[in-house]
Amino acid sequence: MPRAAAFFDLDRTLIAGSSGLPWARAATKAGLVSRGQMWRWGMDALRFRLRGSTDEATERLLGEIKQVFRGTSVRQIARMAPEVLVGVLPRIYPEMLEEVYSHQDAGRPTFIVSAAGDELVQLLARILYMDGGIGTAYEVGEDGLFTGELGGMFMYGEGKVEAMRRFAAEHEIDLEGSYAYSDSVSDLPMLRAVGNPVVVNPDEELGRIAREQGWRVMRFEKLGRRLAIAGFTLMLAVAGLLGRHRISAWTGPTSRSRALRAKRS
Repeated sequence: MPRAAAFFDLDRTLIAGSSGLPWARAATKAGLVSRGQMWRWGMDALRFRLRGSTDEATERLLGEIKQVFRGTSVRQIARMAPEVLVGVLPRIYPEMLEEVYSHQDAGRPTFIVSAAGDELVQLLARILYMDGGIGTAYEVGEDGLFTGELGGMFMYGEGKVEAMRRFAAEHEIDLEGSYAYSDSVSDLPMLRAVGNPVVVNPDEELGRIAREQGWRVMRFEKLGRRLAIAGFTLMLAVAGLLGRHRISAWTGPTSRSRALRAKRS
């Protein structure tokens, strides 16, 4: 007989912030990403931590990741996994881990559904003793190199729902009796695909919808958001200082004296 299950989004739901930032750090260390790109992704991760995802930002990020994957070997990406996990595992919310355990104790299988890479999602699911993971797969050529194209559906928005429905049919899962957890309004299709949607530290729009629908709301991230705001402010301050330093190199006393000497001569 079909049974109920529990589906968990990853970023800002199971873990604080984005799993993409630890991945970007590992990719930078491996020489796949420039430090400038790492800086831009770091700023994007802070904005994501504060405000959640947007369709535009997600599509842009997907395009940039495709460029990183193109021509890279499967082995090189796989070797980044330990370092990525070192950055991801400490971010897991204890409250969400308790939710996973409660479903398991009730006999419900638990799954991660995320736009993150399929290899990372499945590996993390195994480490957490969950029943499986559904992530975004990237196409691999006969030469063992990534082509830079998707190897299936992009696990975002309606893509998650289609994958969940196919997965449920293959594993005899009753979505009407199942649970889904997410933080973002972009996952509204995923939440509406099950009979028991739960929103976790929701963005403003999803929080409003949850109140109107009478959905369960979990709120526990307060310190993390304050730290994210502090980090964002610090990054802006550093950027401002760097900007002033560059300006002073051209307008400081040495430059002005040179300009005066040039004018007198």
